[in-house]
Amino acid sequence: MDPKPLQTTITGSLPKPAWLAEPEKLWSPWELEGQTLTEGKRDAVRLVLRDQEQAGIDIVSDGEQTRQHFVTTFIEHLDGVDFQRRETMRIRDRYDAEVPVVVRQVGRPRPVYLEDARFLKAETNHPVKFTLPGPMTMVDTLYDDYYRSREKLAWEFAKILNAEAHELMAAGIDVIQFDEPAFNVFFEDVRNWGVKALERAVEGLTCKTAVHICYGYGIKANTDWKKTLGSEWRQYEETFPLLRESKIDQVSLECHNSRVPIELIGLLEGKDVLVGAIDVTTDEIETPEEVAVTLRQALNYVRPELLYPCTNCGMVPLARNVARGKLKALAEGTALIRDELGL
Repeated sequence: MDPKPLQTTITGSLPKPAWLAEPEKLWSPWELEGQTLTEGKRDAVRLVLRDQEQAGIDIVSDGEQTRQHFVTTFIEHLDGVDFQRRETMRIRDRYDAEVPVVVRQVGRPRPVYLEDARFLKAETNHPVKFTLPGPMTMVDTLYDDYYRSREKLAWEFAKILNAEAHELMAAGIDVIQFDEPAFNVFFEDVRNWGVKALERAVEGLTCKTAVHICYGYGIKANTDWKKTLGSEWRQYEETFPLLRESKIDQVSLECHNSRVPIELIGLLEGKDVLVGAIDVTTDEIETPEEVAVTLRQALNYVRPELLYPCTNCGMVPLARNVARGKLKALAEGTALIRDELGL
């Protein structure tokens, strides 16, 4: 039996319990160590799975409970990057940060998330999604003192990500999503090599593949940037036509409470569209009807069988009760639309 249309899912992170990491804070250090930390991470995965299942989310994830950061946690397991040496560089063309340095050829000596993926798959009967950083966003998080070419470094990361993704798929992961917020900034790079690098990362995969592009967490650097974008946010206009022609199956985007013109979804004709119907920059919990309004608008541009109600971005900076409320609103708002469509 085929799954019902309008399968709900989330983009990635969920809040961590206070005993694992400081709550409502990005990139918070772990509160535990050693084997206790390993057990704590797995307990946290069990908790967020139950939260998603009880809320009515169809395609679940581990909420990135085993990771401090959606990019650097992966990079920490690679060869060729010196985390002791730091250089200041511009991130996403918005803010300066001290970042690790690429000092020699990058490589993946062993699987990074394979055991986490196996554990996730074993803990639920739902279809499961796993998130990885995209090649361009990885490049934009490091100072390159070896390749000295964003394109060359992205290509090396794409090959590494592809090897990791194949192992995740073999572990039973149903959807592998690559997070590429950099796609909303570096349009020339996206056109010249960004989409090609992403396609290299998904080469040979037979599970569903997705790319997530948004306007970021609700941190000050992102909210200040949004204030400069004017009355309409048309960045997707640059990338969606390229992604429509790509090998990627699904595109995850930000909609609710944004200034993205909803008609831009039409540029993704034929692709699965993960419509962000939950605002992750506010503690205010959407009503089911508010979620339904966003989905109704999206249905003017994408068929129901290709629409996946989703969150705008990750929810790790939010309080756990707020995130749970937003998950429930997403599922209940989707149920309203299913009823309207007789699904």
